[in-house]
Amino acid sequence: MLRFILRRLLHTIPLLLGITFISFIVMQLAPGDYLTQMRLNPQVRPETVDRLRENFGLDRPWIVQYGLWLKNAVIGNFGYSFAHKMPVFQLIGQYVAATLLLALSSLVFAWLVAIPMGVYAATHKNGFIDRLTSFLAFAGVSSPGFFVALIAMLVAARTGWFPVGGMQSPEYGSFNGWEKFVDVAKHLVLPTLVLGTRQVASIMRQMRGNLLDVLGENYILAARARGLKERVVIVKHGVRNAINPLITILGFEIAGLLGGAALVETVMSWPGLGRLLLAAVLAQDLFVAMGSFVMGGLLLIAGNLIADVLLAATDPRIKLS
Repeated sequence: MLRFILRRLLHTIPLLLGITFISFIVMQLAPGDYLTQMRLNPQVRPETVDRLRENFGLDRPWIVQYGLWLKNAVIGNFGYSFAHKMPVFQLIGQYVAATLLLALSSLVFAWLVAIPMGVYAATHKNGFIDRLTSFLAFAGVSSPGFFVALIAMLVAARTGWFPVGGMQSPEYGSFNGWEKFVDVAKHLVLPTLVLGTRQVASIMRQMRGNLLDVLGENYILAARARGLKERVVIVKHGVRNAINPLITILGFEIAGLLGGAALVETVMSWPGLGRLLLAAVLAQDLFVAMGSFVMGGLLLIAGNLIADVLLAATDPRIKLS
């Protein structure tokens, strides 16, 4: 197991190089940069802009710029944010915790809701609940995240059940430890529901289809013929094999949360990494965008690694060695 993890970690090096190289090229395709916008400000002297461009190597060819950025990134220096006036590593550190909290809560919510729904729908095929969950699943998959976020905020504003936007209340600094936990949890409910809606719909439909396929296998028929209880057949033999394909795509779901959370975080004012990345791309804050791309790549790699380890733990047929 340890050898497998180490080998996978070594494979991340060329993958991250490819991600950062392509991302740097895409950022360079846009005309101008943040310093070009600064030059339009009459309060900023042109000499100041030229000095900044020279200090950060932005006056050199793009391939040289990428080499300088990569050299500094290896030692932990991801550059400086022109928009936020602070180092990128420190800036991302302030946002990544909020994104990981939202991503973890969304995944837990989606899996805890979707798996039982998928199992129940498969074991009651063509019943009322099966048809209802199918309708809700298609509605959830087809609903844009930002639209669901707006509806959720409208409901919260009219009912007062949950806070509208943000991660903390204005009085957060005066709360004790338990009050701070409750306050963040209240603000977390709506973003979790919004971001987890599409995952619930997708996972539930896949779980239903996988379980229906598994229940038609010969070993399920043999288990029933031995007189095992139906619950044991479904849970021990059916669900355990049907859930393996879902574990495989877990890594892509973790990485996909970064892109899906960007609009949700923007609409609901959640201070996460997706919102920071979207703002950095729009403002052409090069170093912040590159740092966010690296974090997204790490999430993808970590998600796939976790999925492989979990798959090996649930499926004895897989030998990582």
